[in-house]
Amino acid sequence: MIPNNQVVAKVPTKKYLGIQSIEEFLAGEVAIPWLIDGWIQENCLMMVHGPSASGKTFLVLDWCLRLSAMEMQHRNWCGHKTKSCQVLYLVGEGQKGLRTRIRAWQQHHRVSENDFHVLPKADDLDREEVVDVLSDEVGQLGLRPGIIVVDTLHRYFSGDENSARDAKAMLESCAKLMDRFDCTVILVHHTGLAADAQHRARGSSAWRGALDIEVSVKPPSSARPISILQKKMKDAEQAQSRFFKLQPVSINGWFRENGQPITSVVLVETERPSKQASRKPNILDRSKKRLEGCWLADGNRYTKDGKPYVAKLDLVKYLQEQPNGLALSTARRETQPDANRMIGVLMTAQLIKPLDKGWIIVNEEWTSVISLIAKNTDPEDKKRTKGQLRTNPNCPLKKSQKNNNLREISKNHKNQEAKSAIGQTRTKPL
Repeated sequence: MIPNNQVVAKVPTKKYLGIQSIEEFLAGEVAIPWLIDGWIQENCLMMVHGPSASGKTFLVLDWCLRLSAMEMQHRNWCGHKTKSCQVLYLVGEGQKGLRTRIRAWQQHHRVSENDFHVLPKADDLDREEVVDVLSDEVGQLGLRPGIIVVDTLHRYFSGDENSARDAKAMLESCAKLMDRFDCTVILVHHTGLAADAQHRARGSSAWRGALDIEVSVKPPSSARPISILQKKMKDAEQAQSRFFKLQPVSINGWFRENGQPITSVVLVETERPSKQASRKPNILDRSKKRLEGCWLADGNRYTKDGKPYVAKLDLVKYLQEQPNGLALSTARRETQPDANRMIGVLMTAQLIKPLDKGWIIVNEEWTSVISLIAKNTDPEDKKRTKGQLRTNPNCPLKKSQKNNNLREISKNHKNQEAKSAIGQTRTKPL
């Protein structure tokens, strides 16, 4: 019996971390729980990265819309078994474009309902208070997402992508969401601009080190479709690469202000390219990239019926101003309808047609692809390009605009020829 005046010392409660014997450890769960067999695990951290307009958002959307489709038959992905789940998609940019992509996917796959929720605004997810607000809102709405998509990482991150310390704050936020909702978090991210950085995520190596799964999206070329490659699979063997093309979809009942139907594209699986085709240099691919680049740099001009338009003199100027640019005479020859020249190659392939001292792109698939590139080019990438893209006038054939362009380019050509003549005069012996 303890006397009333005696003070009993409190025994501190012991805390344990939970050390297990090898037998206890091996008795745990062995099978990997998959949302998409071999591609997306339950409760993991993923990253999907690729250059701007490579198709990474189309891929993530295709995954998420299949998994959240209410009709069971639509959930299989490229022959891989799937498990249905609710999706929360955080879209920090291109909200209008995302609407058309989702509707086009639903129409193409004949899906009427998805257990799919969207946060159409960006905030700094690497701040603890923002994660808490998001978690509370999800809980109050009674949502139980199996996947949370952050598209793009740049839009939801206030820190420096190259700083391991800043990356840690964002990774901790992802871990809190994973623990709170027992979900997978998919980060959609850009690659670097340098040629040797096109197949790895932009920023610190801390990002890759924390990932369970890393997927790279390589943009298409004329010799190779869109390529989906696993770069890291922490707990299983890496799956074989998959290949896709973009198929245009005209959305029923959706129209632009000019009465033209609103279009988008969907991912459609295609065959693996042959090694010989992927290695062979392709003049058509180079020609398409040049014309695309000129059209984007010249302000994304369209004709009244929605065809992308490039003026001849604009193309000549563009070919001269690129790194390792062409001489004036060579650039002009590339605009001739010769079978071995840029314009001749594109015309032979029936991709373009001449119009009013320039050309229009008549191939619908190519038009859809480059229009989406124009809409969804990362603003940070635009800042790094030479100059800013001009506002789209929606009709390139206005006389005043055309005359101004022609005068400006002709003046530049005359100045270059004059400089060349001066240079030649100076090299003459006295």
